[in-house]
Amino acid sequence: MTFSYNKLWKLLIDNGMTKEQLRKTLKISPSTIAKMGRGDNISLAVIEKICKHFNCQPGDLFEFIPDKQ
Repeated sequence: MTFSYNKLWKLLIDNGMTKEQLRKTLKISPSTIAKMGRGDNISLAVIEKICKHFNCQPGDLFEFIPDKQ
């Protein structure tokens, strides 16, 4: 199972923000940003921080990509 964080990356672009700025502003670890880049799972605490910062819902940040069977 994989997640696509492309919606988050677009949100960053729309807000003139880099991944590094997001990381520093929300005090997210570099490994968490790397996990999102690979489409890995991240904690709900991180999703909550991002949603609060952008005043959005989780579905505005990522989408689930099911495994091909």
